Amino acid sequence: MPAPLFYFFSLLMLIFGALVVICRNPVASALSLVVSFVGLAALFISLDAYFIGTIQILVYAGAVMVLFLFIIMLLDIRAEAGRKPNMLAVVGGIALAVIFLVQLGSVLSKNEMGNKTVADVPINYQTAAQVQKLDTIKADLQNSTLPDAKLVGQTLFNRYPFQIQLIGCLLLVGTVGVVLLSKREVN
Repeated sequence: MPAPLFYFFSLLMLIFGALVVICRNPVASALSLVVSFVGLAALFISLDAYFIGTIQILVYAGAVMVLFLFIIMLLDIRAEAGRKPNMLAVVGGIALAVIFLVQLGSVLSKNEMGNKTVADVPINYQTAAQVQKLDTIKADLQNSTLPDAKLVGQTLFNRYPFQIQLIGCLLLVGTVGVVLLSKREVN
């Protein structure tokens, strides 16, 4: 990918990612998230990760955003717009975010994998063929023909275990947030 396209898609993601948080209208926020997902898919495709880019469009920009919009439409937006924010909850949320960042920094600084970049941990196909338990992956590695989906799974869980766990935590926080938002207050 030429550098101008990389900067364009990166800037597109940053701007629309900020609009997700800044927009007061939840529908506009969700649509900004769709544009951010499309920019991310373009970056994946530029890295020759066609499978991940396609899944990004189909699953996240498609199915997940339909689910988000469905939940947004179920919420009573007018009742939520008139409410004032609970300052105790805001301060508590900021304190929890700071504690999480401090904990994340301390874990990464003490973990040897936190100091390595992706380029420092190349995939060794010979070692991977000996370690893998699935015969199909062994055969693919010996033939040097590893399909995209198998390589994506192997790479995600062997090279990025911390990032997978971090994304799991973020999804858990999002799920708890949706449950709390969807509860109706009894007046």
